[in-house]
Amino acid sequence: MVKELNIGNIKIPIPIIQGGMAVRISTAPLAAAVANEGGLGVIAGTGMSLQELRQEIRKARELSQGVIGVNVLFAVNKFAQLVKTAIAEKVDFIISGAGISRDMYRWGREGGVSILPIVSSGRLARMAEKFGAAGIIVEGKEAGGHLGSDRPLKKILPEVKSSVNIPVIAAGGMVDAQDIREILNLGADGVQLGTRFAASEESNASAEFKELYVRAGSNEVDLLPSPVGLPGRGIVNAFSRSIMGNGKLEIQKCFECLKQCSKKYCIMDALNNACSGGDYSKALIFSGAGVGKIKEILSVREIFKELKTAF
Repeated sequence: MVKELNIGNIKIPIPIIQGGMAVRISTAPLAAAVANEGGLGVIAGTGMSLQELRQEIRKARELSQGVIGVNVLFAVNKFAQLVKTAIAEKVDFIISGAGISRDMYRWGREGGVSILPIVSSGRLARMAEKFGAAGIIVEGKEAGGHLGSDRPLKKILPEVKSSVNIPVIAAGGMVDAQDIREILNLGADGVQLGTRFAASEESNASAEFKELYVRAGSNEVDLLPSPVGLPGRGIVNAFSRSIMGNGKLEIQKCFECLKQCSKKYCIMDALNNACSGGDYSKALIFSGAGVGKIKEILSVREIFKELKTAF
């Protein structure tokens, strides 16, 4: 019997959150498909214009009556505008990591939208609960994308779980039901998966991107430098090798997307190349540590069928 996940006033029938993967991988079709299966479907607002985000939220609502959230990276310049736009569109949740914003909790209260921060320690979890978080997403070093810790999820999870009195969702490296089962046994109230859903039929990533996931082995994933200032986990390729160490790439056009940027390379170009099937010699392929377990591209319904055996 699956125990539903209750966060604030929202009931999520299947305690699975789909990761908000930018740029434009987690869009309306993926979020709606996850919501239709009973999970929390997430649109990645990072890298979108305000109008594009509105359109994606409205499209997701047309496709699903389920639970829909929006993820926005705190490090982006338009953080406040994107979060306020999502709140105005009455999404169910705002999810955010890569920094701390006290303001988003106030915006959420005023707009009647629950806030789910991504944290990597008990101290930050307690702080978020004090600010008004409805739940906590705790992320370990195994996660794809930008990381806030070099500690494994299984070490951080018990620390966070014992630090707060709100639901704790575990994230990082999980791909299948066995992974989920192990984390639930450590006390997690729910889980968040990104990489497995990026390699789904409904994901907005290009076919070439998805095939890279299928072909990748777990030993082909490593920590990569990011202009955001946090390390990121992704697939090792020609691009990643060019930016390691003191490597720096010329930026042809600055999108001014980040509050602070090291200018090591243009992350917007690199992520757009990854999603759209552009020049993969210039593409940043974020990926969780468990990508080697993915052997085929499946529909969200097929993915959920396997994942639900964990409960």
